[in-house]
Amino acid sequence: MDDKAQRMPQSRQRPHTLWLATAAVASLLAPPVRAAELKKDTAAAFDRYIRAAEARLAAQRRGELFLLIDTWPEDRREEAYAKLREGHILLQQVNTTEEGRPINVPHGLIHDWVGMLFIPGATLARTLATIQDYDHHDNIYNPDVRRSKLLEHDGSHFTVYLQLYRKTIITAVINANFDIRYERFGATRAESRAYSTRLAEVEQFGTPEERELPIDRGHGYLWRLYSYWRFEERDGGVYVQLESIGLSRSVPLIFAWLVNPLLRSIPRGTLESMLTKTRVAVTTATANAQSPPEK
Repeated sequence: MDDKAQRMPQSRQRPHTLWLATAAVASLLAPPVRAAELKKDTAAAFDRYIRAAEARLAAQRRGELFLLIDTWPEDRREEAYAKLREGHILLQQVNTTEEGRPINVPHGLIHDWVGMLFIPGATLARTLATIQDYDHHDNIYNPDVRRSKLLEHDGSHFTVYLQLYRKTIITAVINANFDIRYERFGATRAESRAYSTRLAEVEQFGTPEERELPIDRGHGYLWRLYSYWRFEERDGGVYVQLESIGLSRSVPLIFAWLVNPLLRSIPRGTLESMLTKTRVAVTTATANAQSPPEK
């Protein structure tokens, strides 16, 4: 960059940046083409990533390192627990490796974020009951979830429909089905795994022309979404950890420097929102359960 460009006032630079952002978004909004289809090698790479991530989670559980912060050095771990008890939400991006090497995902982007919070006064039973109230997730997580319905329930196994909604520069609406299984570890610990089994983008949302696009095609906003919750009751409340791993399309190389950071920031914001609303819902349910009945 020459000296003249470096001295250019910010107001003079914004139109150029705005044009690039508009062009990049336009490339994502183009009609479904082959480049936006989920390719076999992309799906295979995501599956490899999931296997590595689940191996990491299993190793932590075997080593009694149930939450991510339990793997941190002692001074950092104690500081993190203190922040959680003060009401902070901790967020960290994760880049899972395979035998120490990054996992390449051709034509796609993996978004792996972990978030943690503490819900004072909550119990594990109350927290799980709130999370498993899938018929009301549209109320708990509105507007990120527009519709929700429990399709099947058999013991610790749930099948759920959610309509996911996200509005940033663009509006993305996705009809999603999830297969969810819970597991308890003694009286104070539990975890769940939620795997997307069907993700269909909704085009022309809210209009008479509204329709679903073919599975694994469309704009590629979200091709896969797997979520891993962990719950631990102690210190007078419940620690909640949510790891969300999503797969979306990549963008043309010329726009990658501009758009990829935006695409990676959206899952972070969604995760923070979900955790915040989870705490509100569990706290409200706990307070309602403790309130004396009206006479």
